[in-house]
Amino acid sequence: MLTDPGETMRQIPTVTVAGVPDPIPDGLVVLDVREPVEWQHGHIEGALHIPLMQLPHRLDEVPDGQALVVCKIGGRSAQAVGYLVQQGIDAVNLDGGMIEWAGAGRPMVTETDGPPRVV
Repeated sequence: MLTDPGETMRQIPTVTVAGVPDPIPDGLVVLDVREPVEWQHGHIEGALHIPLMQLPHRLDEVPDGQALVVCKIGGRSAQAVGYLVQQGIDAVNLDGGMIEWAGAGRPMVTETDGPPRVV
């Protein structure tokens, strides 16, 4: 029997940018699972950076509380949320990722000399 391809995504706790309080409240950890070059060009201030492939080895670095997990468009972060939830961590995927975050005009910081941007 074929399954609805959206079925898996519906099982991943997800929030839109509009559903994320501004400013981000204390106790909400932003976990960015993008690669280092993506992080350097623009990320959410105060975010914890753990690339997706390193997450299983660095799980102890994820603080207690709810985690808002982000990547560029939401695919890698959805994978991370699935894994984190299996580990008993309260995690939510940011629908549309950093593309939607930047598109909504939400603040970002950078590690480069230029303005923050999503690459």
